Amino acid sequence: MELKMLEKDFKQIVENIKSEIYKTQTLIMSDANKRLIDLYYYVGKLVYEKSSWGNKFIEKLSMAMKIEFPKIKGFSVRNIKNMKKFYKELSADEKVQIASAQIPWSHNMLILDKIKDSDERLWYMEKSVENGWSVDVLKIQIDTNLYVRQGIQVKDNNFKKKLVSPLSDLANSMQKDPYIFNLPLLKEKYVETELESALVERIKDTLIELGKGFSFVGNQYKITVDNTDYFIDMLFYHLKLRCYVVIELKIGEFKPEYAGKMNFYINAVNNIIKTDKDNETIGLILCKEKNKLTVEYSLNSVENPIGVSSFEILPKEIVEALPTEEDLNLYINVNEDREKS
Repeated sequence: MELKMLEKDFKQIVENIKSEIYKTQTLIMSDANKRLIDLYYYVGKLVYEKSSWGNKFIEKLSMAMKIEFPKIKGFSVRNIKNMKKFYKELSADEKVQIASAQIPWSHNMLILDKIKDSDERLWYMEKSVENGWSVDVLKIQIDTNLYVRQGIQVKDNNFKKKLVSPLSDLANSMQKDPYIFNLPLLKEKYVETELESALVERIKDTLIELGKGFSFVGNQYKITVDNTDYFIDMLFYHLKLRCYVVIELKIGEFKPEYAGKMNFYINAVNNIIKTDKDNETIGLILCKEKNKLTVEYSLNSVENPIGVSSFEILPKEIVEALPTEEDLNLYINVNEDREKS
């Protein structure tokens, strides 16, 4: 008995140490990144202040740094020019400057190159930290204009009427319109079951697009009502909203009867699956097309919170053109031969 207790205590000690090691590693990496960004900002400031010295100064500085620190990468002519740009564009915006220290250099360069608006830059920086996006996921989100799709614009839902604040605001911010899914193996003409299968097969990408907080429960999720089986296309649980989210997929235009069917599913989930600790279940109908007025009239008559969004499949040519993590690192640290040519 004592040996078993000792073994149990020992395993717990090991787990505690492992947890602390992971925390320390994360803190070390975070601190190292901040120090690197601070260094690049400092170098950028010095170079910017000597702009009148011309490009020859940057070339000479790059060569000097490579001689002094031959094992340290990041002081190519291209990257020093990036540091200058980094300082020039962020020095007047303290909020963006602070946020930039929380994300890697490659993320910063991607955001600065593709986005000019200060508020939008800040939003993508904060979302990168919040969601842990890799640089290639960040590129997809920028290219598909996530800032607008998940922004504060009015969306097609009845959340304000059916949910109390701040739950209604959080649910509204959770909804995107349109959703853009990366499903490269989905054939050009598909039926709803094939779309569902593709989303499940690439569930990691699906969860990234749905947003932080979604946890996958199952697809074709069976609920039995009055001895009859019904199957929900996709069932999720949202950790921030603390509620189930029912998703129904429609490859055509939204129809009023879809709201009635979703209302039925939500009632069933609330009565069969939901516990007292869970908030009211939310429904999300994803359609290929929708008419705003038709959606509005349909949601006026239902008792449960439902949102309606359109969806798109990321075109294959965009998927094939997306850079890998290695490609984007090369974008920041191009080799010397290319720079000198």
